[in-house]
Amino acid sequence: MPGPSHDSARDARPTLEAVAARAGVSRATVSRVVNGGAGVRKPLVDQVRKAVEELGYVPNHAARTLVTRRNGAVAVIIDEPEFRIFSDPFFSQQIRGISRELTLHDSQLVLLLVEGSGDFDRIARYLAGGHVDGVLAFSLHTDDELPAIIRRFRVPTVYGGRPGRPGAASELAVPYVDCDNRGGAAEAVRHLVALGRRRIAHIAGPRDQTSALDRIDGYRDVLPDVDPTLLADGDFTVEGGARAMAELLDRHPGLDAVFTANDLMASGALRVLRERGRGVPDEVALVGFDNMVSIAEATEPPLTTVRQDVEGMGRLMVRMLMSRLNGEAGGDEQASVITPTELVRRASA
Repeated sequence: MPGPSHDSARDARPTLEAVAARAGVSRATVSRVVNGGAGVRKPLVDQVRKAVEELGYVPNHAARTLVTRRNGAVAVIIDEPEFRIFSDPFFSQQIRGISRELTLHDSQLVLLLVEGSGDFDRIARYLAGGHVDGVLAFSLHTDDELPAIIRRFRVPTVYGGRPGRPGAASELAVPYVDCDNRGGAAEAVRHLVALGRRRIAHIAGPRDQTSALDRIDGYRDVLPDVDPTLLADGDFTVEGGARAMAELLDRHPGLDAVFTANDLMASGALRVLRERGRGVPDEVALVGFDNMVSIAEATEPPLTTVRQDVEGMGRLMVRMLMSRLNGEAGGDEQASVITPTELVRRASA
């Protein structure tokens, strides 16, 4: 005898009506509980949830979307190529924080990466299709196309990092979460000055990103008259830090300290200092930024660096976005948040 058809198996799934009968409530009450609606007394909510568990009821996603007008998904858009996303622990920490917080809100993470300019059209088509409830976007650049795309489709958004494009400061309705890049950089340089270092160089991040520009400003806040040739450009990668360190040593063999704009570049700088026979910290003190523990505690000597709560910032971005989606008081015009930094002292400085 042939087994049951797929249609009959689907028909055998528990229905809202079956849950309502088991819980002793109306179908409408079950629908409100299952779809997160308000106005149902707690004893009835408990009855419905018990019935759902006993029957193994699984809500119909399409029907739920019609009721809630939500997809239960959030796009995380990172304007960086794939090799950077999977080689820099900063991104894994931020995505981990976002993912953990989205789980608490019963929402899925949809990761969209920007490998090149052609990807902006793909992302625009995806957002236009209404597949996600909101967007979390970070690692933006000053000439980024993403903000214009997001504005065009009016997708609720929270940015990770202070946007740097022209006119961004006036867009108060689009909040961002960032750390105190400028203050953290200044604290790092003050620490080097307090150690008695006098020729302090800086390896900067890409100047089309506000985090790098803010860290340059923090360096100059402490050293306003610094020789501009003590500043070299990196790209937030190990190799970028190594190249910049080599340039600095060629220009200033007598430098005695370096502040780098992230820990990956610091590890590259440390490699070059070792190759050139420069002792750390005896001859050259070294400070990074981010406190990526997998890097900072693995270097020899362990890296003094500026801590920012990367995972916590990711979670905060989600909470701010959900506040906007839920229409909570002030959710549509939230103030942006700058989180504190802290110098973590280890052996390199």
